[in-house]
Amino acid sequence: MIKNILYSIAALSFCLFLGKLIAAYIGGLPASLYGMVTFTLLLHYQCLNDSKIKKSIAWGLQNMGVCFVPAGVGIINHFELIKSHGLTIVFIIFITTFLLMTLVGLGYQKIINNSLN
Repeated sequence: MIKNILYSIAALSFCLFLGKLIAAYIGGLPASLYGMVTFTLLLHYQCLNDSKIKKSIAWGLQNMGVCFVPAGVGIINHFELIKSHGLTIVFIIFITTFLLMTLVGLGYQKIINNSLN
């Protein structure tokens, strides 16, 4: 179990390091995003042992809510802004979420329909 945890930490650290290198040379996107893409590609092409990483990733997903607590607390610092523009913010959140889900759904349907033909 400890070996799998160390393997997972090493794999994620390596991918983040590669992401930082890519971001330093290419730029444009955050290093963590390049790291996630690198991690996904290494898993996809089986350069990393997914059975060793699976339990650590499942644990991370189960405890992901802790990562959002500071953001939720930080919102309170801008209470006056929320108080004066709250309905506008909620409206924008709902509209953009609806548009994003619609576009993703339509894109997915198009991909599925093209692959079936």
